[in-house]
Amino acid sequence: MKKKLCFLRNNCALVLLLFFTSDTYSQLSLGFGQLEAGVMLSPSNLLGDLGGRYGKGGAFLKDNVISNTKILVGAHFNANPKDWLGLRLAFNYGTVAGDDAMIKSKGGLEELRKARNLNFKSKITEVYIAAEFFPTVFFESNPAEVFHKLRPYGLAGIGVFHFNPQGFDPLTSEWIHLRELHTEGQGFAEYPDRKEYKLIQLNIPIGVGIKYYINDVVSISAEAIHRNTFTDYLDDVSKDYIDADLFYKNLPLDMAIVADRMNDKSANAANRNAGDQRGTPKNNDSFYSCGIKLSFRLGDNLGFKNSIRCPLVRF
Repeated sequence: MKKKLCFLRNNCALVLLLFFTSDTYSQLSLGFGQLEAGVMLSPSNLLGDLGGRYGKGGAFLKDNVISNTKILVGAHFNANPKDWLGLRLAFNYGTVAGDDAMIKSKGGLEELRKARNLNFKSKITEVYIAAEFFPTVFFESNPAEVFHKLRPYGLAGIGVFHFNPQGFDPLTSEWIHLRELHTEGQGFAEYPDRKEYKLIQLNIPIGVGIKYYINDVVSISAEAIHRNTFTDYLDDVSKDYIDADLFYKNLPLDMAIVADRMNDKSANAANRNAGDQRGTPKNNDSFYSCGIKLSFRLGDNLGFKNSIRCPLVRF
């Protein structure tokens, strides 16, 4: 019996030795590699239908308005199975906003958006996973040594976020939730192609950054991340104005009154016709952040490195 147990113990050690090669065992004993955790502070901005700059509205940074900048704060956890590869799980919370009143008049097409006089804000709660790629690692003579190293990187992933747009009601000086008002006829039988938008959506975070190791444990990064979304209603504006009578037909009276008021806040509201342009449905809304990330190395595999051993049998 004793011989059989010794045989099993010796073979257990042999199998583990073959399974964990010297490179794998030193860094990937459970597949996680170097672990990190940290926090982030990121100014953020919406790229949507509201606000913008002079001329015709455009996509991406053409219509970026610095005065609409808000803040995202977050936390992240990283596993780095390779020196050139990081896997990030991140959580962010903050606000995005847009306001036609902040458009600077220059006598061009921006005047139509400024006269529209719509605004919004929304809390954003976001969780995403992303892969980080550090290309300069391949040119380093000793990638394991990180003290005072500077590493640029790119990242891409997939996330999910929650939003709930609100508009400012000038009559009551309150912020009103807009989705329940069906401002563009979403969910009305008269507009079967306009479904109610969901407040939980997917996004695609893509970004670049540069990471500096202050010492072997602490690093600081500057990064910019753009989120492509799959909705054009992050700011509750997408298509055209509807007949205000439909609010009174489809909503309770008190809600219809508010919807009528929030649907069109321009000085020309009395002369508005159903079908007049309200938003631009060609591009989905997006948002981005540019921030500072502080990270702390936790060690390899949450302390599991070198902890897998063949059990010792005593008699």
